[in-house]
Amino acid sequence: MQTNNPNDQPSSADSPPRYDHSNEQLRRSQAARESSARTYPRSLPFAVERAQGAEIVDADGETYIDCLAGAGTLVLGHNHPDVTREVERLLAEDRPLHTLDVTTPEKEAFVDTLFESLPDEFTDTAKVQFCSPAGTDAVEAALKLVKTATGNRSVLGFQGGYHGMTSGALSLMGDTAAKESVPGLMSNVHHLPYPDPYRHPFGLDAADHEPVSRFAERVLSDPESGVTDPAGLILELVQGEGGVNPAPIEWIREIRRITAEHDVPMIVDEIQTGMGRTGETWAFEHADIVPDVITCSKAIGGGLPLAVVMYDESLDEWEPGAHAGTFRGHQLAMAAGRATINHVLENDLDEHAAVVGERLKDQLTEMAANFEVVGDVRGRGLMLGVEFVDPQAGSELPPPDGELASAVQTACFDRGLVIETGGRDSAVARFLPPLTLSRSQVDEIASRFSEAVAAAVADRSGVAV
Repeated sequence: MQTNNPNDQPSSADSPPRYDHSNEQLRRSQAARESSARTYPRSLPFAVERAQGAEIVDADGETYIDCLAGAGTLVLGHNHPDVTREVERLLAEDRPLHTLDVTTPEKEAFVDTLFESLPDEFTDTAKVQFCSPAGTDAVEAALKLVKTATGNRSVLGFQGGYHGMTSGALSLMGDTAAKESVPGLMSNVHHLPYPDPYRHPFGLDAADHEPVSRFAERVLSDPESGVTDPAGLILELVQGEGGVNPAPIEWIREIRRITAEHDVPMIVDEIQTGMGRTGETWAFEHADIVPDVITCSKAIGGGLPLAVVMYDESLDEWEPGAHAGTFRGHQLAMAAGRATINHVLENDLDEHAAVVGERLKDQLTEMAANFEVVGDVRGRGLMLGVEFVDPQAGSELPPPDGELASAVQTACFDRGLVIETGGRDSAVARFLPPLTLSRSQVDEIASRFSEAVAAAVADRSGVAV
């Protein structure tokens, strides 16, 4: 049979296809066959061939420090031995790979471990629903859950939020550009202001979050707010794609108080923040609150696709089959996820992320003092962001500079450092490395990033470095 791939070569049934091992050939084949919706290859021009820990090696043999890590999925890094050992064990024992939602010993062990990672105040009355293996489907499930349980139709989200790319999740997104060309998104969605730590939604001092919580309470208590009784409120406690915006701890507590007093289920999206990423096992633990619903994916699958929604049993009102998905019985992901969660808990990787994250943040802040184009350094644990701005724009709070952030990302790549951008105008350089980073790796990341910023600034001004 003829194929469209010029790199195809004959191979036996027992070996994988062989390709011309070069970045150029593999990327050219990808561009010819994959859709125009592909994203990361546009800013990261390589093909990844091998990976271990925080290091990845491309098809040309170049090595990089990975501060993207599957958009925060790989909390133990690539191919951690605890994870690969469990996957190999499952395969060697002829265990089932896929069981829909029929239970297995592996599934029960995964749920045990997942619940062990959560506070007793939540798990004492918790239920879990396995979803199609992507975080966005956990969000869809959570929306259906609270609508079914309450009988209400409105949903409250937040400006700057990101919850996925399926219809309901996309309707909650703060970034309007992604929604412009998609008609018919979920109705009755209302976006509340989020206490952005750098760009206050009301133009006030960034530390003044009280008016933001008062606004939310007014929406729920004022019969003239225009918002019918909500089925639920969903938020990220550190906005990721929105620009690494950590919500103030006191504000989180206020939102929990407000939602509890008005009987609005509080959905915390822990898809990116969960499993040690922010310096606590779960981000909501920083505020010492108990949400009604938690959406989970990324890290809980140990690098393999897995998503669940967990919630208080009082909400468990849906009928059998009310939410389903063919691959909700992904046994390899459950084995990999259990190994990952155990390793995080047994090695206190949340505390490690807090310590080395603070080390990286301090170095980034020190670097920022040398560049007026750096407006802010922020984040929690190993979920950090650096916002680039245009200080020549003349406004009191300079506008974001996405063009410079893109140049910095390219300069990082040229120095063997993989980062992501996000936030307004994609002006925030984002760091989501494995939680297993050593102090020396943190120092190397900071050094390469500082060099990249200097090079990008110099290139813009036409000064050689």
